[in-house]
Amino acid sequence: MANMTLTIDDKEVTTPGGTSILMAARQIGIRIPTLCYHPRLAVTGACRVCVVEIWGRPVLVASCSALAEDGMRVYTATERVLKARRLVVQLLLAGGNHNCLTCQANGACELQALAYELGVETLEFAPRSSGYPKDTSNAMIERDPDKCILCGRCVRACNDVQVNEVIEFGYRARRTKIVTAWDLPYGKSDCVFCGECVSVCPTGALTEKQAKFQGRPWDVKKVRTTCVYCGTGCQLDLNVMDGRIVKVTSNHLHGLPNYGSLCVKGRFGYDFVHHKDRLTKPLIREGDRFRKATWNEALDLVATRFSEIKNARGPDALAALSSARCTNEENYLLQKLMRAVIGTNNIDHCARLCHASTVTGLAAAFGSGAMTNAIADIEHAQAILVTGSNTTEMHPIIANHIKRAVRQKGAKLIVVDPRRIDLVFYAHQWLRPKPGTDVAWINGLIHVILRDGLHDASFIQTRTEGFEALRSAVEPYCPEYVEHITGIAANQIEEAAHMYASASCAGIIYAMGITQHTSGTNNVKSLANLALACGNVGIPGAGVNPLRGQNNVQGACDMGALPNVFSGYQTISDETLRAQMAKAWGIGGLPSQPGKTLMEMMDQALTGNIGGLYIMGENPMLSDPDLHHVRASLRSLSFLVVQDIFLTETAALAHVVLPGASAVEKDGTFTNTERRVQRIRKAVEPIGDSRPDWEIICDLATHLGYPMSYDNPETIMEEIASVTPSYRGISYKRVAGRGIQWPCPSSEHPGTPYLHKDRFACGKARFHPVTYQDPPELPDAQYPLYLSTGRILYHWHTGTMTRRVCGLVERAPECYVEIAPADARQYGIREGDNIRIESRRGKIKAKAHITERAVQGTIFAPFHFAEAAVNQLTHRATDPMAKIPGLKVCAVKLEKVAP
Repeated sequence: MANMTLTIDDKEVTTPGGTSILMAARQIGIRIPTLCYHPRLAVTGACRVCVVEIWGRPVLVASCSALAEDGMRVYTATERVLKARRLVVQLLLAGGNHNCLTCQANGACELQALAYELGVETLEFAPRSSGYPKDTSNAMIERDPDKCILCGRCVRACNDVQVNEVIEFGYRARRTKIVTAWDLPYGKSDCVFCGECVSVCPTGALTEKQAKFQGRPWDVKKVRTTCVYCGTGCQLDLNVMDGRIVKVTSNHLHGLPNYGSLCVKGRFGYDFVHHKDRLTKPLIREGDRFRKATWNEALDLVATRFSEIKNARGPDALAALSSARCTNEENYLLQKLMRAVIGTNNIDHCARLCHASTVTGLAAAFGSGAMTNAIADIEHAQAILVTGSNTTEMHPIIANHIKRAVRQKGAKLIVVDPRRIDLVFYAHQWLRPKPGTDVAWINGLIHVILRDGLHDASFIQTRTEGFEALRSAVEPYCPEYVEHITGIAANQIEEAAHMYASASCAGIIYAMGITQHTSGTNNVKSLANLALACGNVGIPGAGVNPLRGQNNVQGACDMGALPNVFSGYQTISDETLRAQMAKAWGIGGLPSQPGKTLMEMMDQALTGNIGGLYIMGENPMLSDPDLHHVRASLRSLSFLVVQDIFLTETAALAHVVLPGASAVEKDGTFTNTERRVQRIRKAVEPIGDSRPDWEIICDLATHLGYPMSYDNPETIMEEIASVTPSYRGISYKRVAGRGIQWPCPSSEHPGTPYLHKDRFACGKARFHPVTYQDPPELPDAQYPLYLSTGRILYHWHTGTMTRRVCGLVERAPECYVEIAPADARQYGIREGDNIRIESRRGKIKAKAHITERAVQGTIFAPFHFAEAAVNQLTHRATDPMAKIPGLKVCAVKLEKVAP
């Protein structure tokens, strides 16, 4: 549209057509007050606070909704305008009980600020109560209708930004209020407590309940950092007063990747930091108990015992598990300690349990094992295929992008999942396969695409190799054959294939429902085949996008916390690379033999081949499969060291426990799922004598005879950049704002929003023909049900942190098992009954939750609960290439039991 030139308060401004008067005024620094307006929300013009006078027009207009016109003369502060604004404020103040003295929003309330600005000293209208009580039905959000001005911000934020569609205007006239479905209290509604409504509320109508009386806006210090939970990497502000986090806010409306939005864990999940259970002193085991020790005593003991094991049995008798919860700098140092100081490549971390097959599969197909596109790209897709990802619960902010793409931008959504996850309600196609049959349905989609000529022949010819082998491999997978294997109707396979292939840009999003299988690598390769067949790689809005589950699992992989690569995925088998790394680290040489994976470490601990294990920030006693085997393995070790912030189930078995600092008590960087390197910043002091993990590793290395000294984490990153090509241009200064996505090969490089634009890291991408194989354990007469495991919205990983957060525990206090109604009837089970689930490896008790989300013949259980540790049931069979265990499919039976 053509530009418009107008004057506002006698100042000339030229602005693009379609610009509101409000935005045009802001363009030249003229402030017009607003209440219902918010930059992330649709404009309604409801409050009338932003009215302005336009020369020649008889009525005042709302500047937020009125568009600028060429030659228009606007006046923003005439007496007529100010009188109208004062009247609006008077009416709003009279419409409830706005007692600023004890209001949590005092000092941050936009209505209060506007009354001050307009000089409203006394009320011209008698205040009246709304007649509605406060909603204090939950531990996280307090709602006070007497402070609500019905601006609608919360409704638009819930429905348009988070797309949760929980609240709306209810009733009429003077009884109008914001309601949930059936006008239920928040605590009993479908609210997921993302707090978006709180963040946009201009008054004290919606506030963080736990922050009440803990600090007023002018009392707190805000420290910007990166969320400590999933791999999305949301930016937020920790509000600190007197050395404690009192609440979390996020007003970075242009900050990637969350643009100011958070989920329930990001906004309300920080109670754990100051929890009474935090480790505050090193602990040394004496018999069946621990005693407190000094740091010097504890580290000296660790160094002595590790040296004894190394001298007696060689360096490969020692191993370490690094942490996806710790910083890039700390993961880099731990793998450096194992390789340069101990002399072994026995280093791994929890990616082995979640995305090892992603690293293996995508590297084989594209030459790089990471998410190809940016999170923001999702809203540019014409079609989105989501499989093996319960995105609304595991990565809620990324799910918002998906929902907005569908609801607001017309994208077609295909969901492939045995469970009726929330995204199904937004989907155009829902394919419900039998567990473990992913290769079959993906091959089926490719079969239809090739059969019907929907593939991108030009892309295939110029940028790929191995296509004819793929064509032969998928030939048998006609829709009818796929229906026989997967249970997905043949016509659904046809429709989904056409929907994906007909889009000019289509993105694939997946998570552990794809990777945690013994066929995990083949599953990933199959998705890569699908994307390549349609040319959906190397363009915006497309790609193959694995969603990382933990805050820094991508970074831990990047830093070389894997048994076969240095940082930046530089292979240890390359003699030149080993020599370069040895020189950088100031040692004579480095081991060339690939180390043991996590699963192999446990096996070798049980046989005695590994005698010492160092675990930093991981809890395999809940996260690993077949926990009876894990317990036996850990107890077989000569010496176990656990470094964590709580005495976890794993730490309880250790010989020495070292208290680390949480992520809010130190500086560093995380790398999120889209490869974005971002800062974390120290907000509070470490609890007791706990210390940042990087300091502990440095001291241990020094005790082992290798002086390791850094001034701060920034100097560690400087070393990382010097030895890691993909991080060469990363520095604290450059990532301080919006972060940078690797590869970033130089200090002038802007980072890489999407990979493989012009060429693949391996030259040409490669198709991999794969065939379907049954999972290693299928239901039978003795164990007739499938069991699938995973996470839920209100908890994370092994619950170490979230189960010490009161609001999250309130929402999900105990383990439950999802059961389909038909299965419940068959077993005589009702909602809330106590049930026993048993596999060939163990048994647990939990509560029954009967729901249409579950598919008949399959039950689902979360793995967050130690008292019902579902990984007692799972098996140790692994993917032959990535060595990832098949946590998503095993056979079980269930029965109702007494409480």
